Amino acid sequence: MEKNTDSKLETVGSSSSTSHRPDQLAGLISPTEEEMDTLRHIPDKINWSAYLIAFVALAGRFSFSGSILILVNFIQQPLPKGSKTGAGGKNRVSGALGQGQQISTGLTTFFQLWTFMTPLLCAYIADEKLGRFNTIAVSVAIALVGYILSSIPPAILHPNGALSALCVAVVVLGLGTGGLIGNIPILVAEQQHHLRPFIPHTKSGERVIVNLTLTTSRIYMYFYFFTNIGAMVGQVSMTVTEKYDGFYLAFIIPTVVFLLCPIVLFFGRNMYRRYPPQGSVLAKSIKVWCYAARGRWSLNPIVLYKNFKAKDFWESAKPSNIPDSQRLVWMTFDDKWVEEVRRGFKACTVFTWYPLLWLGYIQMHNLTSQGATMVTHGIPNDVINNLNNIALIIFIPICDHFIYPGLRKIGIKLTPIKKITAGFLTSSAAMIWAAVVQHYIYKTNPCGDFVSICKDANGDHITSSLSIWIQSGSYILMAFSEILASITGLEYAFMKAPRNMRSFVMAIFFFSAAVSNAVSEAFNSLSANTRLVWNYSTMVVLSGIGGILFWFSFRQLDAEDAALDNHGESLE
Repeated sequence: MEKNTDSKLETVGSSSSTSHRPDQLAGLISPTEEEMDTLRHIPDKINWSAYLIAFVALAGRFSFSGSILILVNFIQQPLPKGSKTGAGGKNRVSGALGQGQQISTGLTTFFQLWTFMTPLLCAYIADEKLGRFNTIAVSVAIALVGYILSSIPPAILHPNGALSALCVAVVVLGLGTGGLIGNIPILVAEQQHHLRPFIPHTKSGERVIVNLTLTTSRIYMYFYFFTNIGAMVGQVSMTVTEKYDGFYLAFIIPTVVFLLCPIVLFFGRNMYRRYPPQGSVLAKSIKVWCYAARGRWSLNPIVLYKNFKAKDFWESAKPSNIPDSQRLVWMTFDDKWVEEVRRGFKACTVFTWYPLLWLGYIQMHNLTSQGATMVTHGIPNDVINNLNNIALIIFIPICDHFIYPGLRKIGIKLTPIKKITAGFLTSSAAMIWAAVVQHYIYKTNPCGDFVSICKDANGDHITSSLSIWIQSGSYILMAFSEILASITGLEYAFMKAPRNMRSFVMAIFFFSAAVSNAVSEAFNSLSANTRLVWNYSTMVVLSGIGGILFWFSFRQLDAEDAALDNHGESLE
């Protein structure tokens, strides 16, 4: 996370002490509507407590991304001749269980499916029982148990036993990791100094507006920056270790690194801004929605859609519109609370089309397998996908400091809805690249469509003559898709949800990834040798259609979202 270049700001009577609640800081000048339209908007500086939380996320991503990447070769490829550790050395692909690409893709997809489902449970625990910080601490402990289980030297020479032990570790790891990914993004954004826009002066004397949306966007940009540093280092170190030293040592590395998480959490426990659990609002929110939906149901899907999209949908559930004699016992809220529920549900609906976006991201595992069928020049086939992380690390600061400010300066407002739409289309372009590469792999291998099982007389793999570096385009395009859609999705989940629904809305964001992993299981048969071009082509169509449907479904939300963000209402 890079410090704001305009961070040296002057405000009358304000304090930089982190001991103040951000909504209690005195002396800040609130902008008028005219000033909101005329003054330059900048992000606030980032609190140091956010850096510590980002480091925990870095260590967690190091361990998770590295582990799931080496699982592909561990499950799919057979044990190299003469090896007892699974190491392939310079000219062979590392492997252990020899279960094939379909089982490898299926198990790694389940790992992600389970990991992205568990945030729903952890959201309830965080909101109702423990609070976000304590939920994160418990999740770290659970995940650490999972890493310890996976770091026990696998019985490589006994594939069935190794696969069973791996399945247990996957379940435990998924539960702990789910608690982290569902709560850490919220905790890091809650570290920002101020919850409302205000007017300071820069060193040059210019009056500017510190904008909440820009601040949150910057926090998540560099949060993603940190996590991808962790992912890249984890993937490179673990895959190189796998290739030259085997899986025994490779599975120990994430355990050692993850041990840093509880240490950092303990060290900074008094620095974090923490909000106590306010009670789960999910059950009552669903009751409010059901009450508002009364009389709007129809067997005609068009009428049903119009009724549920009506502007007055939530008005009937507001207490001010319900006579005292007709109010139910559980209606202990006011109109403002109904508005908060409306915002929370609206934020959730924005993620409706996200499963189609994630389908492209899931193909990273197939791209790893694709790399194994190309000339690797001594580079592990599962290292090349770090081009995705490298591109993110390079282009996140460029977008934050040059591209986005440059567009704002010339009057182009790249709103969240526009950015997410562009992310869908960029993901589709990445899959076009992958499909074309796969087509030429088939054409340049003597076994044709059966390239992944092509072997010579000595039993060694025969690869395509194409260099593995040709895959670069897919990974770089996918990185831009993540900047546009994934980072913006985190920002949207936080900014558009009221405080007592943040964990739930963030869990829905990640649950969309779980849905995508479940849907991808239906396409698992396309991961077979002869169908991979069809596999990538299908993702092209689905991502493209998802982007179009997303735009036409939510393009009208930008104006309403801007009004909420300008007043800081979604952060209270």
